[in-house]
Amino acid sequence: MTLEHEEIQIVIITGMSGAGKTVAVQSFEDLGYFCVDNLPPALIPKFVELIEGSNGKLNKVALVIDLRGREFFEHMFDAIDSISLSLNLNYKLQILFLDAKDAKLVQRYKETRRSHPLAPNGLPLEGIRLEREMLEEMKGRSQQIIDTTDMKPIQLREKIIQRFSSNEKHPFTVNVMSFGFKYGMPIDADLVFDVRFLPNPHYIDHMRPKTGLQEEVSNYVLKWSETQQFIEKLTDLLKFMLPQYKREGKSQVVIGIGCTGGKHRSVTLAEYFGKSFADEYALHVSHRDIEKGKEAH
Repeated sequence: MTLEHEEIQIVIITGMSGAGKTVAVQSFEDLGYFCVDNLPPALIPKFVELIEGSNGKLNKVALVIDLRGREFFEHMFDAIDSISLSLNLNYKLQILFLDAKDAKLVQRYKETRRSHPLAPNGLPLEGIRLEREMLEEMKGRSQQIIDTTDMKPIQLREKIIQRFSSNEKHPFTVNVMSFGFKYGMPIDADLVFDVRFLPNPHYIDHMRPKTGLQEEVSNYVLKWSETQQFIEKLTDLLKFMLPQYKREGKSQVVIGIGCTGGKHRSVTLAEYFGKSFADEYALHVSHRDIEKGKEAH
């Protein structure tokens, strides 16, 4: 098989130290990717030449780039730009950025008793803040961002397999996520919609402990005219936008729908839109905060 007949997948794995790059590379190995850890960015173009000379034997490659010095960045961006300019239509290059909140990263460093690579003799938080500043542009250029703050290693592995498995029947996946603003916005969402303006079941005593997965709550949320108008307008917007994302080459889109606590309104509408678009796309619905806090709403 020649390169003319098979698309070559190249994934660059980067992100915050302690955010899960080790788990990520192990996950890509399980998916059959040829993985290289800690590849100097200046060698990326040379490695691409090796791929081109492999006669199709290297058609799925994951490169872990651990940026621990400012001198790497010029090489990194030059390498990515050169690949983007030289790649033909048989290549697909993606950057996967792994992130986590500062407090969680500090906790992980303390648990492992490791020092941060950018602050070997200082406080972990100092290194984390410096690294976040250094990685700002890289994060902005990433096609895939995963926040591992609340993830166990097995959950990160499942998310990577879900996003990058070549066995998917549909190459374009839509992920609809409900969440509560009181717990923070999801950083990996491409689109976020705030439904806190809708009537709130939290203020009806017998509905308070229930969730939008239960018929009584969902019926309450959906019965209002403003809910129906919102559904009509958002459905029209998504019918326009999702094909554009797909045509642009994105492999997945994450849609976040948020209410105050991520338990009633956002869950109801995430389920509604999940069912509405399930026949058109490979679609996954998740509820990030549904179990958080008995009084969440």
